[in-house]
Amino acid sequence: VSEYYDLMNDLLSFGAHRLWKRLAVELSSIREDFKVLDIAGGTGDITKLISSKIGEGGQLILSDFNKKMLLEGRNRLLDSGINNVSYAQINAQYLPFNDDSFDLVTVAFGLRNFAEKEIALESIYNSLKPKGSLMVLEFSKPQNEVFKELYDLYSFEVMPIIGNLITKSSESYRYLAESIRMHPDQDELKALFEETGFTNCSYENLFNGIVAIHRGFKE
Repeated sequence: VSEYYDLMNDLLSFGAHRLWKRLAVELSSIREDFKVLDIAGGTGDITKLISSKIGEGGQLILSDFNKKMLLEGRNRLLDSGINNVSYAQINAQYLPFNDDSFDLVTVAFGLRNFAEKEIALESIYNSLKPKGSLMVLEFSKPQNEVFKELYDLYSFEVMPIIGNLITKSSESYRYLAESIRMHPDQDELKALFEETGFTNCSYENLFNGIVAIHRGFKE
Protein backbone atom coordinates (compact mmCIF):
# COMPACT_ATOMS: atom_id res chain seq x y z
CA VAL A 1 0.00 0.00 0.00
CA SER A 2 3.04 2.30 -0.15
CA GLU A 3 1.76 4.18 -3.22
CA TYR A 4 -1.44 5.17 -1.40
CA TYR A 5 -0.04 5.42 2.11
CA ASP A 6 -0.28 9.20 2.56
CA LEU A 7 -3.66 9.42 0.85
CA MET A 8 -5.07 6.75 3.15
CA ASN A 9 -3.63 8.48 6.20
CA ASP A 10 -5.38 11.70 5.15
CA LEU A 11 -8.68 9.93 4.49
CA LEU A 12 -8.76 7.76 7.61
CA SER A 13 -7.66 10.49 10.04
CA PHE A 14 -9.44 13.34 8.22
CA GLY A 15 -6.01 14.95 7.86
CA ALA A 16 -5.37 15.01 11.61
CA HIS A 17 -2.25 12.82 11.34
CA ARG A 18 -0.35 15.83 9.98
CA LEU A 19 -1.15 17.84 13.11
CA TRP A 20 -0.22 14.90 15.36
CA LYS A 21 3.17 14.54 13.66
CA ARG A 22 3.87 18.26 13.82
CA LEU A 23 3.10 18.32 17.56
CA ALA A 24 5.33 15.30 18.16
CA VAL A 25 8.28 16.93 16.39
CA GLU A 26 7.79 20.21 18.26
CA LEU A 27 7.75 18.37 21.60
CA SER A 28 11.09 16.73 20.71
CA SER A 29 13.02 20.03 21.18
CA ILE A 30 15.39 19.38 18.27
CA ARG A 31 18.60 21.41 17.96
CA GLU A 32 20.62 22.03 14.80
CA ASP A 33 23.49 19.78 15.92
CA PHE A 34 21.26 16.79 16.78
CA LYS A 35 21.88 13.37 15.31
CA VAL A 36 18.42 11.91 14.68
CA LEU A 37 17.21 8.47 13.63
CA ASP A 38 13.65 8.15 12.33
CA ILE A 39 12.66 4.48 12.65
CA ALA A 40 9.82 2.97 10.60
CA GLY A 41 9.76 6.35 8.87
CA GLY A 42 7.68 5.17 5.93
CA THR A 43 7.05 7.92 3.40
CA GLY A 44 9.10 10.41 5.41
CA ASP A 45 6.52 12.70 7.02
CA ILE A 46 8.38 12.96 10.33
CA THR A 47 11.77 13.14 8.62
CA LYS A 48 10.56 16.01 6.44
CA LEU A 49 9.46 17.99 9.50
CA ILE A 50 12.78 17.35 11.25
CA SER A 51 14.95 18.12 8.22
CA SER A 52 14.40 21.88 8.46
CA LYS A 53 15.62 21.84 12.06
CA ILE A 54 18.91 20.00 11.40
CA GLY A 55 21.96 22.05 10.46
CA GLU A 56 25.28 21.09 8.89
CA GLY A 57 26.57 19.85 12.22
CA GLY A 58 23.69 17.43 12.62
CA GLN A 59 22.67 14.18 11.02
CA LEU A 60 19.29 12.78 10.00
CA ILE A 61 18.55 9.19 8.95
CA LEU A 62 15.25 7.91 7.56
CA SER A 63 14.93 4.17 8.11
CA ASP A 64 12.35 1.50 7.49
CA PHE A 65 12.24 -2.29 7.46
CA ASN A 66 10.14 -2.27 4.27
CA LYS A 67 12.17 -1.48 1.16
CA LYS A 68 9.22 -0.18 -0.90
CA MET A 69 8.20 2.21 1.86
CA LEU A 70 11.77 3.42 2.29
CA LEU A 71 12.17 4.07 -1.45
CA GLU A 72 8.83 5.87 -1.51
CA GLY A 73 9.99 8.09 1.36
CA ARG A 74 13.37 8.76 -0.24
CA ASN A 75 11.82 9.71 -3.57
CA ARG A 76 9.29 12.05 -1.97
CA LEU A 77 11.93 13.81 0.10
CA LEU A 78 14.27 14.22 -2.88
CA ASP A 79 11.39 15.50 -5.01
CA SER A 80 10.75 18.08 -2.28
CA GLY A 81 14.35 19.30 -2.54
CA ILE A 82 15.40 17.80 0.81
CA ASN A 83 18.98 16.58 0.60
CA ASN A 84 20.21 16.48 4.20
CA VAL A 85 18.85 12.97 4.86
CA SER A 86 20.55 9.56 4.76
CA TYR A 87 18.59 6.34 4.23
CA ALA A 88 18.83 2.87 5.78
CA GLN A 89 16.79 -0.31 5.46
CA ILE A 90 17.06 -1.72 8.98
CA ASN A 91 15.32 -3.84 11.58
CA ALA A 92 14.58 -1.71 14.65
CA GLN A 93 15.11 -4.72 16.91
CA TYR A 94 18.76 -4.98 15.82
CA LEU A 95 19.98 -1.46 15.07
CA PRO A 96 23.33 -1.50 13.23
CA PHE A 97 24.72 1.55 15.01
CA ASN A 98 27.24 2.05 17.77
CA ASP A 99 26.00 2.71 21.28
CA ASP A 100 25.56 6.39 22.21
CA SER A 101 25.08 7.49 18.58
CA PHE A 102 21.88 9.59 18.54
CA ASP A 103 20.42 12.55 20.40
CA LEU A 104 16.91 11.59 19.33
CA VAL A 105 15.14 8.53 17.96
CA THR A 106 11.61 8.89 16.59
CA VAL A 107 9.02 6.22 15.80
CA ALA A 108 5.69 7.38 14.36
CA PHE A 109 2.95 4.77 13.95
CA GLY A 110 5.48 1.95 13.73
CA LEU A 111 6.08 0.58 17.21
CA ARG A 112 2.89 -1.50 17.25
CA ASN A 113 4.23 -3.44 14.24
CA PHE A 114 7.40 -4.56 16.02
CA ALA A 115 7.24 -8.27 16.82
CA GLU A 116 9.41 -7.84 19.95
CA LYS A 117 8.82 -4.38 21.37
CA GLU A 118 11.03 -4.98 24.39
CA ILE A 119 14.00 -5.93 22.19
CA ALA A 120 13.43 -2.90 19.95
CA LEU A 121 13.21 -0.51 22.89
CA GLU A 122 16.44 -1.91 24.34
CA SER A 123 18.18 -1.54 20.97
CA ILE A 124 16.95 2.04 20.70
CA TYR A 125 18.02 2.79 24.27
CA ASN A 126 21.55 1.56 23.57
CA SER A 127 21.81 3.65 20.40
CA LEU A 128 20.94 6.86 22.24
CA LYS A 129 23.52 9.18 23.75
CA PRO A 130 23.29 9.90 27.47
CA LYS A 131 20.46 12.45 27.90
CA GLY A 132 19.17 11.45 24.47
CA SER A 133 15.46 10.83 24.05
CA LEU A 134 12.97 8.54 22.34
CA MET A 135 9.74 9.96 20.92
CA VAL A 136 6.99 7.52 19.97
CA LEU A 137 3.79 8.69 18.29
CA GLU A 138 1.35 5.81 18.22
CA PHE A 139 -2.29 4.83 18.20
CA SER A 140 -3.49 4.22 21.74
CA LYS A 141 -6.70 3.74 23.72
CA PRO A 142 -9.55 6.29 23.81
CA GLN A 143 -10.35 7.43 27.34
CA ASN A 144 -14.13 7.68 26.94
CA GLU A 145 -16.09 4.39 26.71
CA VAL A 146 -18.73 5.70 24.30
CA PHE A 147 -16.04 7.21 22.11
CA LYS A 148 -14.12 3.90 22.25
CA GLU A 149 -17.16 1.95 20.97
CA LEU A 150 -17.61 4.37 18.07
CA TYR A 151 -13.89 4.22 17.29
CA ASP A 152 -13.93 0.40 17.25
CA LEU A 153 -16.89 0.44 14.88
CA TYR A 154 -15.07 2.85 12.58
CA SER A 155 -11.81 0.87 12.78
CA PHE A 156 -13.20 -2.60 12.10
CA GLU A 157 -16.10 -1.81 9.77
CA VAL A 158 -15.31 1.41 7.91
CA MET A 159 -11.50 1.44 7.51
CA PRO A 160 -11.28 -1.92 5.68
CA ILE A 161 -13.96 -0.79 3.23
CA ILE A 162 -12.12 2.45 2.46
CA GLY A 163 -8.86 0.50 2.22
CA ASN A 164 -10.38 -1.88 -0.30
CA LEU A 165 -11.80 0.97 -2.40
CA ILE A 166 -8.52 2.90 -2.60
CA THR A 167 -5.75 0.27 -2.35
CA LYS A 168 -7.63 -2.95 -3.20
CA SER A 169 -6.28 -4.32 0.08
CA SER A 170 -8.89 -4.54 2.81
CA GLU A 171 -6.67 -6.99 4.70
CA SER A 172 -4.00 -4.33 5.28
CA TYR A 173 -6.53 -2.10 7.02
CA ARG A 174 -8.15 -4.95 8.89
CA TYR A 175 -4.66 -5.67 10.21
CA LEU A 176 -4.31 -1.99 11.11
CA ALA A 177 -7.43 -2.13 13.28
CA GLU A 178 -6.32 -5.38 14.93
CA SER A 179 -2.80 -4.11 15.59
CA ILE A 180 -4.19 -1.00 17.27
CA ARG A 181 -6.38 -3.12 19.56
CA MET A 182 -3.45 -5.40 20.49
CA HIS A 183 -1.01 -2.55 21.15
CA PRO A 184 -0.25 -1.66 24.80
CA ASP A 185 -2.30 1.21 26.19
CA GLN A 186 -0.75 4.45 27.41
CA ASP A 187 0.24 3.27 30.88
CA GLU A 188 1.43 -0.13 29.66
CA LEU A 189 3.70 1.46 27.07
CA LYS A 190 5.03 3.92 29.63
CA ALA A 191 5.83 0.95 31.87
CA LEU A 192 7.71 -0.72 28.99
CA PHE A 193 9.78 2.43 28.57
CA GLU A 194 10.63 2.44 32.27
CA GLU A 195 11.47 -1.28 32.34
CA THR A 196 13.92 -0.69 29.49
CA GLY A 197 15.70 1.98 31.54
CA PHE A 198 14.21 5.19 30.20
CA THR A 199 13.65 7.94 32.77
CA ASN A 200 11.32 10.96 32.97
CA CYS A 201 8.83 8.96 30.90
CA SER A 202 5.59 10.68 29.99
CA TYR A 203 2.79 10.65 27.45
CA GLU A 204 0.34 13.15 26.06
CA ASN A 205 -3.05 12.04 24.76
CA LEU A 206 -4.39 13.52 21.54
CA PHE A 207 -7.99 13.21 20.29
CA ASN A 208 -9.18 11.60 23.55
CA GLY A 209 -6.37 9.05 23.43
CA ILE A 210 -6.83 7.80 19.86
CA VAL A 211 -3.14 8.58 19.62
CA ALA A 212 -0.53 9.42 22.24
CA ILE A 213 2.93 10.97 22.17
CA HIS A 214 5.33 9.06 24.45
CA ARG A 215 8.73 10.34 25.53
CA GLY A 216 11.55 8.83 27.54
CA PHE A 217 15.18 9.80 28.24
CA LYS A 218 18.44 7.93 28.65
CA GLU A 219 20.35 8.76 31.80
